[in-house]
Amino acid sequence: MNTATPHNYPIPIDSSDIDFMGHVNNASYLKWVQDAVIDHWRSLAPPEAVARHLWVALKHEITYRRPTFLGDDVIATVLLEKVQGARAFYQTVIRRGEDVVAEVRSSWCCVDASTLRPARLAREIVDRFFPAPAAD
Repeated sequence: MNTATPHNYPIPIDSSDIDFMGHVNNASYLKWVQDAVIDHWRSLAPPEAVARHLWVALKHEITYRRPTFLGDDVIATVLLEKVQGARAFYQTVIRRGEDVVAEVRSSWCCVDASTLRPARLAREIVDRFFPAPAAD
């Protein structure tokens, strides 16, 4: 496969994200990653594929680097590493300016929206996420 194009997703920090210590609760990062990955899917997949397929998180590994606070400008950069069968593997880096606040590796399962059973994506859909390099 070719290299995927990174997808940037601005993260709105809500007052409900703030915990008793005054910074964003760790659980909010999971929601952010889910929102960013789903936004990535919806931005590149054709509408009929979006309607036919759902994504379920299988695993998240989060490394927290710095706390985030209400009012911070935070962006998640999502990179699809590979698609294997019905599974997709992502790396997401969450930044505040130049500072990395968290790094997340996650795996996801594509499921058929009707049957809720694992579903492989057609090659032409996967290829949308791994564009061919431009010719010289």
